[in-house]
Amino acid sequence: MSGDAARLAEEAARAAGTDLGSTALWLVILAGGVGTFALRASFVALFGRLDDVPPRIERALRFVPAAVLSALLVPELAFADGGLALSPGNPKLLAGAVAAAVAWRTEDILATLVAGMAALWLVTFALG
Repeated sequence: MSGDAARLAEEAARAAGTDLGSTALWLVILAGGVGTFALRASFVALFGRLDDVPPRIERALRFVPAAVLSALLVPELAFADGGLALSPGNPKLLAGAVAAAVAWRTEDILATLVAGMAALWLVTFALG
């Protein structure tokens, strides 16, 4: 491992508050990458052997995009400063509600983005 990479790994370990050395940190990163690849490859191999995906699996897989989007958005909108922020003083939550209403009404991605960003800017400006 080069000196710069080892130094960066040690700085990252210190910043994360761990006692891992640079080699151990790189092994953890490598293990995570191998695990992710193996998980994805297993689905490719599994569905490559099947002629048809069972209808029950197809129904379940239809909910994956909504579940992933919710898992990414809800913490960003509902939490602020390390705590739950479900108040009118949370501009991200208000802008997210406006964006959700526009998305539901128009089903247009560009309109949703524009309305959400405009609402965020206006609410942030209004709340000071």
